[in-house]
Amino acid sequence: MRLFECGTLVPGCDWHTHATEDAEVVRRAVEHMRTTHGETIIRENMIDNIKARIVDEAAPQRAAS
Repeated sequence: MRLFECGTLVPGCDWHTHATEDAEVVRRAVEHMRTTHGETIIRENMIDNIKARIVDEAAPQRAAS
């Protein structure tokens, strides 16, 4: 899974999303930027900034036996 945490771009925001494809993560992030942060124009550099902050979501750690 791929993960985007908005707080890495907008300090103080705790919203995050994850999906299997980067394109879906970007789509969700853009919608969040519009609805929550009031962005009316999403420029190419905003998309680049979102993409640069998408990471592989860490697999849950299993408890040691």
